[in-house]
Formats: sequence, structure tokens, C-alpha cells
Amino acid sequence: MASSLLAPGSVQAWQSGLPQDRGFASDLADKLEAGIRSGLLRDLHSVLVVRDQRLVLERYYEGPDESWGRSLGHVAFDKNTLHDLRSVTKSVVCLLYGIALERGLVPPPDAPLIRQFPEYSDLAADPQRAALTVAHVLTMTLGTEWNERLPYTDPANSEIMMERADDRYRFILDRPIVAPPGSTWTYNGGCSALLGALIARGSGRTLADFAGSALFAPLGISSFEWIQGRDGVHSAASGLRLRPRDLARVGEMVLARGRWGDDVIVPEAWLEASFRPAVAIGDGLEYGRHWFLGKDRAPAFNEPQPWIAAFGNGGQRLWLMPSAGLSTVITAGRYNAPDGWVTPMRVWREIVLANLRSV
Repeated sequence: MASSLLAPGSVQAWQSGLPQDRGFASDLADKLEAGIRSGLLRDLHSVLVVRDQRLVLERYYEGPDESWGRSLGHVAFDKNTLHDLRSVTKSVVCLLYGIALERGLVPPPDAPLIRQFPEYSDLAADPQRAALTVAHVLTMTLGTEWNERLPYTDPANSEIMMERADDRYRFILDRPIVAPPGSTWTYNGGCSALLGALIARGSGRTLADFAGSALFAPLGISSFEWIQGRDGVHSAASGLRLRPRDLARVGEMVLARGRWGDDVIVPEAWLEASFRPAVAIGDGLEYGRHWFLGKDRAPAFNEPQPWIAAFGNGGQRLWLMPSAGLSTVITAGRYNAPDGWVTPMRVWREIVLANLRSV
């Protein structure tokens, strides 16, 4: 996708919450509620839709929730409730890497990967591993064995194995090589962990501290949590907790080409590179640098329009359609459910996009 994928202009910083209801489809909320009553939309915790920098839908619900597998009981969600983002965290880490790269704190994408971890000199002696680069990490095309198709309740899931390993980075870097680097996409939370490590080492701060000062504070985000593993390392793959409105701020900053008000938060060139397809991943989707890329139809357009998205276990979503100035945040509680993708996809396609009738 070319740079024209990103919407022009610069969003004005939201000082006291998002502007309220104005925009498309006055019956948007009614259709959402009808879908919930029918049973077609299950376990939703929140839905927010922003168009042209205006909040046109904001709904919160209640139900059981958890934080990284720990039960939180029955929660009545509202605009102040933090929520697990799960793997949406990965896309936020990509933004942080772009900020750190601009500041000269982390290696560029073409840098050899193993050299960034000199403590594993034995791995560096392997010529196949010597061919790995940071770009392969960013695009999840390392070509190493990794299995996150199993539920995250299964100890054989590779992310869970990583979290339980004595040395998470050796565990990631020492996986058997099963394909040439760059040839195959495999969903791999270990890649995100490596990016998090490079950011922390380069900045001299924890990943959460760097995020707080470099990304969240400039966006006016004052409340967040970042869950740590048993080794005290913040999970770059799935540990971030944000309020839905604050995730919407992240999305609006991306739509504004990395700007927030008069400030550049993430370099525009990094966003353009991140949203350029690196590999096809099936079902008509492509993958950039830690972001999913696709196209969908909407009545407002004659042709399917490109979108950018961050997906997380249980139904967590940030969807962006730059040509429509549209962002959608969804949080939900269908963790580890095989059909956890169904409800957010219905909200996005059958409610949000189906009612997008003017540009």
C-alpha cells in the first residue's frame, strides 16, 4: 500500500474526551443493540466508532472478564475501564519501534538480528540464523518453528512456552529453522518480544516506561497497565491494557499520519513502511510490520477500500479505514474461543461499514 493509504491532515488533540454524536447512520446504535438481542453478537464489552475525528458511537456493556487469564469476575464496563488488548499490543509495539528508530535507539530493519543479542554467541555461529534480520521479526517471517494455533490455555502454545522459559530470548532465537527467512509468515509472539527487548535495551528503560513517555503521554493517555511475565519483563506480545477511548486515540493518530495536534508522534515514513504488504497470509489478508492489512466493501465506495487493523485474542480490535476517515475499537470477552473473531467481524462489516453511505 502506498503512502496515500493514510488520511491527510492532522487530528486536533482531544482535551476533554472525544466530540460527541455527529456523522453517519443515526440508527447505528439501534442495529448494534438488535444484533446483541438476537444473539448474533456475543460477549461484547465495548464498541467505539470515530469518523472524521468525531465519535459517532460509544457503547459499553457488562459481563465476565479476565486479565491475561486471571478472572476479574463480572465487570460493568465504562469509559474509564481498562481492558486487555491482547495481541493488539503487538501493533502498539510496532509504533514504539518506529519512535525508537527515529531517536537512534534501535537497529534498522536491515540489521542482522542475532548480532543484537551478543549473549547468544553460539547461535550467531549458525549461518542460517546469521541471515535473520530485524525486518524478519517485524513481518513475522523468521522461518522458525512456532505454534500459536493452540489455545493460550494449552502449555504447548509457543507463547506460553516462551513465558515459562528460563530465558525467553534464547527460547525464541533457538527455535528450529523450518523455512528460508522471509519466505513464510507464521504468527509469532516471540517476534514482538524481540522488538520489546530491543526497545528496552536501546532506551535503557522498561518497555512500559518508554511507551508511557514516548507514545501515551503525548496522546493524553494517563492510565494504562502493561502486564509482566514471571521474569519481570513486560509482555510485548499481549500484555497491554488500555481504555477503549485511548485505543481510539492511537488509531486517530495513525490516521493523521503519525501526528497529534502540532506534534509528530510516530514518523510518517515508518507508518507507510508498516502498512506496506510484506507477505500474504491467506483469506485475502496481508501482513505488514505487525499490522494486518485487507480490503472491504462499503456503500460509500464503488470499490473495496483498504483497511489497517490490530487483532487480539477474545475479540479485541482496532480497525482503521483511512479513505473514510474511520476507526473502530472493539473489546470483547471470548478469550480462546475458536469463533472469537465472528462478533467483531460482524460489527465491522455488517454494522459499521454497511452504514457508511457518504464520504
